[in-house]
Amino acid sequence: MINAFCVDFNALRAGGDAPVVTLLPPVTSTVQQVRYVRLQTDGARPTTQTDFMQNITKAVDAAGASSQPVVRLPAPHIAEHATELLTRLFRGLENTVPLRLWNGKLLKLGNAGKRALSSESDHFTLVFRSPSAVREMVFGRDPLRLAEVYFRDDMDIEGDFFAALGLKDHLRAIRMSWRDRSGALVAALRLILADRNAPPKTTVRASLHGASVKEHSKTENRDAIAFHYDVSNDFYALWLDDAMVYSCAYFQRPDDDLDRAQQAKLDHVCRKLMLNPGDTMLDIGCGWGALVIHAALHYGVRAHGITLSQQQLSLARERIAKAGLQERVTVALCDYRDLPKHLHYDKVSSVGMFEHIGLKNLPLYFAKVHQILKPGGLFLNHGITHDVEGWKKTLSSEFINRYVFPDGQLDTIGNIQRVMERVHFEINDVESLRPHYALTLRHWVARLESHHEQALHYVSESTWRVWRLYMAACALEFETGEIGVYQVLASKRAGRAAELPLTRDHLYPNIRMESILAPKPH
Repeated sequence: MINAFCVDFNALRAGGDAPVVTLLPPVTSTVQQVRYVRLQTDGARPTTQTDFMQNITKAVDAAGASSQPVVRLPAPHIAEHATELLTRLFRGLENTVPLRLWNGKLLKLGNAGKRALSSESDHFTLVFRSPSAVREMVFGRDPLRLAEVYFRDDMDIEGDFFAALGLKDHLRAIRMSWRDRSGALVAALRLILADRNAPPKTTVRASLHGASVKEHSKTENRDAIAFHYDVSNDFYALWLDDAMVYSCAYFQRPDDDLDRAQQAKLDHVCRKLMLNPGDTMLDIGCGWGALVIHAALHYGVRAHGITLSQQQLSLARERIAKAGLQERVTVALCDYRDLPKHLHYDKVSSVGMFEHIGLKNLPLYFAKVHQILKPGGLFLNHGITHDVEGWKKTLSSEFINRYVFPDGQLDTIGNIQRVMERVHFEINDVESLRPHYALTLRHWVARLESHHEQALHYVSESTWRVWRLYMAACALEFETGEIGVYQVLASKRAGRAAELPLTRDHLYPNIRMESILAPKPH
């Protein structure tokens, strides 16, 4: 779900029709280096940065592995070589990008003569804190190397984080002439040789990497949930709303605050489920208990929630007790596959949970929900979707599975509904909340940033940066439509029409048909 600036540098070296560049022999003069590169490249045509990055890596590997003597350049020249390299790499950018090196030197990269990066370029500055940050961006083997550089604070973004992430669309369009290609290769070799004696870089803590999930077994899902949700209840409380709802809010107006929007979402779900006093309700993936508490308090249901997070369970029980709802609301540590067959519910909700199921387990999951739902009962599934079928390995999916949701997988809304229908659900209503999630994420990022110092009492700086990057990049992807979020209301067929109103008026109690049909002034 992430496809942002820090990851998109990898597009500069992945795939493409590369020109022929053989490994550089040991040479000691810049003139020899330039002559060699020009002889070995197709100078008649420009190349994308994708082409260049594949070949520059080969050349650097060869230079690093060579046993021949090399000319060591004095350390003060390192910044000069980095400047030359970055200038050539980004000369084809039609916009300008401000960048500050570790020595305080400020660069304006790109082709400012053609067009400026609108006003956004004045809102942020890229900061490279060490030469290793430049090396990692250009030569690293890990496709997510620049994210790692950001996580360990070798690179930072000052100012508008979202504007900086928006660079990804401009980076894709960069093309390089043969002169910049060869010049960048020379500058890259100089940087490597000059900084060869630099101390080894620190690596991002292994705890930032979730365990690989292959089968979406009960054990894998439990460990993946613990990796993401058991970070710290106090950490989540810093940037979530008061009810700690960790899913898309529902904004009746763009200027609604987060607490109001999350309460509106909880009520929106309850109205869709047509909750009535005495109904039995199951919430799969209940989080910290916000929905089951809201449903019991305001709609008089008897609610049960399940989660795989021990920390969520503990806090949910505390909140239930504080609300005096122990007789009507219960929560348990339980995998959906272990729900007892003999228990049946009038209504079932699943909000922001089915993304963890695994695509191959979706038929099992929906069949289980269908099994425990009473005939004529309603089921609301609220979850994130993708604009591409299946969960193929991309930079976005690799980032999410490595750092955020080890078990996360998405599919299109059409495929999700198809699976639901195959287990005999009737689809009664589908609503897209994509703009709402973009707003929600921007609220979360703003609150996370404003509580930076407090957050470091509960998590490391690296973990804080993972959450900041993940949520900001997802906000942009919701805004562009690369990912979406839908509420699908379905019912278990009972040989009769579902007991639902003929219109959606019950979902919008503050809107009256009289006001809609009233004559408008001319």
